[in-house]
Amino acid sequence: MRYLLLLWVFLPTLTFAQSKSPYQTLVWSDEFNYQGLPDPKKWNYEEGFVRNKEPQYYTKERLQNIRVENGTLIIEARKESYPLQKSGSANAQRAGQSVAGYTSASIMTLGKKTWKYGRFEVRAKVPKGKGSWPAFWMKGANNPTVKWPFCGEIDVMEYAGKDSTQVYGTVHYADSTDQYRYEGKKPSVGAPYEDFHIYAAEWYEDRIEFYYDDLKYFVFDLAKAQKGSENPFQKDFYLMLNLALGRQGTMAGPLYDEILPLTYVVDYVRVYQ
Repeated sequence: MRYLLLLWVFLPTLTFAQSKSPYQTLVWSDEFNYQGLPDPKKWNYEEGFVRNKEPQYYTKERLQNIRVENGTLIIEARKESYPLQKSGSANAQRAGQSVAGYTSASIMTLGKKTWKYGRFEVRAKVPKGKGSWPAFWMKGANNPTVKWPFCGEIDVMEYAGKDSTQVYGTVHYADSTDQYRYEGKKPSVGAPYEDFHIYAAEWYEDRIEFYYDDLKYFVFDLAKAQKGSENPFQKDFYLMLNLALGRQGTMAGPLYDEILPLTYVVDYVRVYQ
């Protein structure tokens, strides 16, 4: 879910068709049919000011920002004065800043579970508003030692509040000359914030297909990321769910405080192989 500095790459053809995926065996899921914090056997947390100079501070195990209730996961972004304290996170503080003005949450399966190939699916309702930036995405499991974009990134879904009728599916990587590249599409789908929708990626040995409900709107050829015998998209990845906030110059656009608090509501996350 990186801030895009280049012009968007549009690829032709949208296909309205029910996915006939060979991936039919459910190998992992969180149905969020419990109460309290996300299942610690399945999820870890990002903590602090993590990326893109975004305004939100990601808190850890804080019910005000993340909780499971009524069969759904709620990630809530809030405007508040949150004291910054020393923690195990290298991102805990910014120079000259003792209080965060915004909080949210980001969870991941790194350290719990990773996968190579399969169908990765979330059913979720995105929050409307300028500056809203929810995502369901994946990064290479070697990311703690291999820097981005060399580890690879698959954005199964991003929603940018400034483009309220569109959703984004994107792949980030380094090409054979070590230059940063990305490809993606952002189909206009009406008002995705009004209801729950299924966002999915089907990851094969040679391609990744992106879906909004039954709409297949983008296919990425993995050969574009090949470097000799290495390809980041032929290695294990982990899942991430987060609700970021925009700022001027970012993909989500400037943040309008009046939209807060925001809630990103997730019905389930499922992995099929």
